[in-house]
Amino acid sequence: MTGTLRDANGQPLELAAVGVEGQPGGTNTTAEGDFSLQVRVPAPGQTAILLVRRLGYLPLRVPLKLPADASEQLRLTMRLDVRALSGVKVTGRSDQADTREQVSITHIDPRTAKEIPSAFGDFNAILKTLPGVISNNELSSTYNVRGGNYDENLVYVNGFEIYRPFLVTSAQQEGLSFINPDMVKQVEFSSGGWQPKYGDKLASVLSIDYKTPEKFAASLTASLVGGAAHAEARSANGRVSYLAGVRYKNAQYVLRSLKQAQGGYNPTFYDAQAFVNIGLGKKDDMQRTTLGLLGVVAYNDYRFSPETGQATFSTGTNQFTRVFIAYDGRERMQFDTYQSGFNLKHDFSANLQMELLGSALISREFEYRDVEAAYRFADINRDPTSPDFNQTVRERNIGSQFKHSRNHLTAQIYTAETRGRWTPNGAHTVRWGAKIGREKIEDTLDEYSFADSADFVPDTRRLRLRSDLSLLSTRSQGFVQDTWSLDSLRTLTYGARAHYWTTNGQLVISPRVQYSQISRSHPNRSFKAAVGVYYQPPFYRELRDQQTIHLGVQQAYLNPELRAQKSYHFIVGKEISFQQFGRPFKFSAEAYYKYLTDVVPYDVDNVRLRYFAKNNAKAYAAGFDTRLSGEFVKGAESWFSLGVLTTREDVNGDSISSFDANGKEISRRPKGFIRRPQDQRLNVGVFFQDHLPNNPSVRGYVNLVFGTGLPFSPPNQPDLRGTNALERSYKRVDLGFSKVIGLKNTDAPKAHFYSFESLWLGLEILNVLAANNVAGYSYLQDVNGVTYSVPSYLSQRLVNLRLIARF
Repeated sequence: MTGTLRDANGQPLELAAVGVEGQPGGTNTTAEGDFSLQVRVPAPGQTAILLVRRLGYLPLRVPLKLPADASEQLRLTMRLDVRALSGVKVTGRSDQADTREQVSITHIDPRTAKEIPSAFGDFNAILKTLPGVISNNELSSTYNVRGGNYDENLVYVNGFEIYRPFLVTSAQQEGLSFINPDMVKQVEFSSGGWQPKYGDKLASVLSIDYKTPEKFAASLTASLVGGAAHAEARSANGRVSYLAGVRYKNAQYVLRSLKQAQGGYNPTFYDAQAFVNIGLGKKDDMQRTTLGLLGVVAYNDYRFSPETGQATFSTGTNQFTRVFIAYDGRERMQFDTYQSGFNLKHDFSANLQMELLGSALISREFEYRDVEAAYRFADINRDPTSPDFNQTVRERNIGSQFKHSRNHLTAQIYTAETRGRWTPNGAHTVRWGAKIGREKIEDTLDEYSFADSADFVPDTRRLRLRSDLSLLSTRSQGFVQDTWSLDSLRTLTYGARAHYWTTNGQLVISPRVQYSQISRSHPNRSFKAAVGVYYQPPFYRELRDQQTIHLGVQQAYLNPELRAQKSYHFIVGKEISFQQFGRPFKFSAEAYYKYLTDVVPYDVDNVRLRYFAKNNAKAYAAGFDTRLSGEFVKGAESWFSLGVLTTREDVNGDSISSFDANGKEISRRPKGFIRRPQDQRLNVGVFFQDHLPNNPSVRGYVNLVFGTGLPFSPPNQPDLRGTNALERSYKRVDLGFSKVIGLKNTDAPKAHFYSFESLWLGLEILNVLAANNVAGYSYLQDVNGVTYSVPSYLSQRLVNLRLIARF
């Protein structure tokens, strides 16, 4: 007898025990949910019962009609066991079988992402504690992986690719990240060497699956920076399930702690998401054909009327300067996003599944700015014995700046895709897919700025940027891959992707191979290796440059000849699972090397990336990542991550000049390899949980991130690009304390389907060390034309309160 076992969402269930009641022997299901079992024909008058058990699911008892059923392929479905046990905490483990078959894969507990202390409770805060992940700005949801920038990260939700706004220039303007933690079922993060089924980027993949509910549940979240609500349920006949959530964020409380600028902050961000899953099959097999519908509306409105600001910074050895700034004017940025998608799945047989996906994205963005700033510099008394210590002793150099912007951008992206999975036998799993997308982007830039430090504005300090750009293009993609189980210990995954873009007319092919092996003598140890070619065809942001000067006006233009950036990934790693103190632990270590060609260089200004729009560089990234995770405290998973990285690039035409005593250039030589903007040599991430020994409902959390400095450099000074001139380390520790109260008594009858379950109360102390971390620099000039790099500091120490009510 053969068959396949799936959950209510149509996903295969592995390691379920299958046997016939009263008969010896039995078997377990494979990673694809398949099983094969020898069954004895019962004696006359007796009935054979097939019994299926799996932890977390209701047992399944299936009467068999023998010998007829012995020759048919059974298709079985198990439902989750949704019964709750009073006083018991269930901790999800991330020991999915495919973790051992893929390199650089980390599974994350969604509830941990919800409870980790952070400035805004953003889902991506949990990623910043993982090895190889860099993020030096707690106000931003962006992250950089193994030397890449945030544009090089792939993000999927239920198979739909997610895009971020184009015009965001600073982290203060960022709204909510796309991912709603209340709706997440499972999280898979890859920091390199991923399989061909994922798309064409250079740095990482974050794949999120939203839940398919089995019963009614709901939650309400509130804090000093916003709130959220969600609800989920399944219809009485089990055919339809829905999941919906709304979120609201107001960053005013956090932004008021910024030292750089004070004024009237009015940032308002909210979104609404819904995911509906419909079983279209027959009543006894309704999950054989399913339709998933995803809808998202996001509204981000950032308004700021700056008033005053000041910053103290070093200008040399034991020399400090303080700048005082008075503002007039205001800024407003608005980003509205509408995204929808459908996913139609059908199981043609136990071995063949097909999907049809379609999505549409519309993004409307504008950026308005009219801000004038008058500033003055002052020297600071640094003599600690003086009564005027840390006070100004001499004011000088009054200047002003003016910035005007009227920028508009509209993006429309439509895609259609088909995917398939075929398991011809227990040794091979073949996946394939084809995707076509249409992109339409319209961009209007109108900016004007000047700097005045001597009661007049020379032409060299005026900047006018004006252009109307549009892009209409089509992308075609496809992939095929095979996961080959050589035996019970060795797995080989190989395949390739293809990508063609009509704008540059370039076709790229990306072959990729992964290999994993479990030690025969030590089954708790596994070895992994991967090699592959990864391309990143340009998107709109990479195409845009601002170098053309016409009649005194700087004009942006698109470079349609820009080719795809190319990266070769080489990764080796080892994973060890072990028991210590009677509790589970896992240690993983990976070494990687990436060699990049046709690189498009860029500079970073806060969170804005300014690309050169030229394939005029080559680069490399090499490093070593380690992670130790486990229950250092029983029943609470924690981890420690360490990443070591070096990434450099060689830009064609870059050079360093040498000058004589009179300031005359006497020689020029190539710069060679210099540090890339994301060259953070050392990165440490810690997430630690603890609880009272006899009261697990009272918990403490530590979220620690440390990173060495990034190579900031002033604009229009190419000799300093990639140097340590403005390097500053990033260090941040967030503490959290929580108490769960009001757990319902599951032995009592349920009064309503929406009965109160629990209340989670949290107290957070953010940036407990009060570290003056820097997001970037503003560059001001004095009357002598000297440029000062004035740091833009991030948030200071704050106290936040949060509560989560679950029903």
